[in-house]
Amino acid sequence: MIPVPGFEGRRIAVFGLGRSGLTAARALKAGGALPVLWDDSVSSRMQAEAEGFDVEDLTTADWSDFAALVLSPGAPLTHPKPHWTVDKAREAGIEIIGDIELFARAIAALPEGERPNVIAVTGTNGKSTTTALIGWVLKQAGMTVHIGGNIGIGVLALPASDGVYVIEVSSYQLDLTNTFAPTIAVLTNISPDHLDRHGGMERYVAAKEKIFRSRSTHKYVGIDDPEGRAVLERLRASRQAVDEVSVAGPLEGVTGMYLHEGWLAYNIRRTRNAPVERCKIVDLSKARSLPGRHNAQNAAFAYAVARALGIPHDTAVEGLLTFPGLAHRMEHVATLGRVRFINDSKATNADAARQALSSYERSFWIAGGRAKAGGVDDLEDLFPRVAEAFLIGEAAGPFAARLGDIPHRICGDMATAVKAAAEAAAATGRDEVVLLSPAAASFDQYPDFEARGEAFRAAVLALGAVPASAS
Repeated sequence: MIPVPGFEGRRIAVFGLGRSGLTAARALKAGGALPVLWDDSVSSRMQAEAEGFDVEDLTTADWSDFAALVLSPGAPLTHPKPHWTVDKAREAGIEIIGDIELFARAIAALPEGERPNVIAVTGTNGKSTTTALIGWVLKQAGMTVHIGGNIGIGVLALPASDGVYVIEVSSYQLDLTNTFAPTIAVLTNISPDHLDRHGGMERYVAAKEKIFRSRSTHKYVGIDDPEGRAVLERLRASRQAVDEVSVAGPLEGVTGMYLHEGWLAYNIRRTRNAPVERCKIVDLSKARSLPGRHNAQNAAFAYAVARALGIPHDTAVEGLLTFPGLAHRMEHVATLGRVRFINDSKATNADAARQALSSYERSFWIAGGRAKAGGVDDLEDLFPRVAEAFLIGEAAGPFAARLGDIPHRICGDMATAVKAAAEAAAATGRDEVVLLSPAAASFDQYPDFEARGEAFRAAVLALGAVPASAS
């Protein structure tokens, strides 16, 4: 645990007692604060009471007595409308912050020479894989690494040490920061997502851009989408040093990293007025857990961060090539005959599903769930790669209408879709891929994308498929 100083003897309201809320309360208490906890869930309040916390109904509390509100990232700060605790905090004139801001203050309170390096990763898609990949590469180089935040465990539950912190941060978490300034900041990409919670694209981008608050931070920006390129231009217009990453094509005349004929490459200018030189880094076809252009982007960020921290080229490359991958993100779960089953349950929007669909020349696609704005409209150019689609959840009907003449069937549930897709793929007698990449949220049938991915895995193994770990 990382104790949070600065609130000694002061009452702090903590709303939302999920993973980040309870962890924040523990860290505040360890730092000498007097956290006062509340949650709409009775079971969450009972757990807090069992740990000895002061649980008080914040709807009737005296807010003038609080020094701050620590808000769960799951509670809306601004849209569709502010959470009632936000209204009360603003009326009382107290700051509203989250666990990432508390982490930032704990780090800032250390003597300057003792502050650990903090690598922060955000973006619409790819941030979890990039975070895990960076952590893996650094660990393989012998560094002490702590990975958390929006991935794994809450950031304040990480050990207090002089190691390197690699944390994933969401737009919700960044919205609740005021001073967070990581040593190295990565923005993978930006596409429309969570717009209902931010009140539109402009506010969503602004939340993501808060990761670049510090002018001294090493900054890396993915520029293969208009919003990412706009962020890059704003940073450079304010005379901030930033490196760009593109896998859409070679970068001409500028420094940065990109994909070139299957190789991760970078442009370097050895002196200020020298011409740009192209240097090859690694043949990504040898990285079995990093298929597709989106994973080339993840690899580029990981390599850049490793080199910025002084890790030798060969060591960084070895880390990329040995990365085992993440569950639910382009995960090869099993094989049955000549059919491979790929679990990409994390693809909760069309842009994420695009990365998976574009990684295979053809696939038997399992899609559906609770559709987001635009559904699968933006994937029309990839429909010719779909041998057949097997649709589940609330979006099955709308997705079927959008697919039009592309072969598809409405299956409803995961087990039915997996069985049908496996049979259709096996019937071709060819090497085939059954791909779960839903392009939709999971909440119509599952509590989260992890549960959906595990349901896919269970259905695949029930067919007698051989787990990838055993093949």
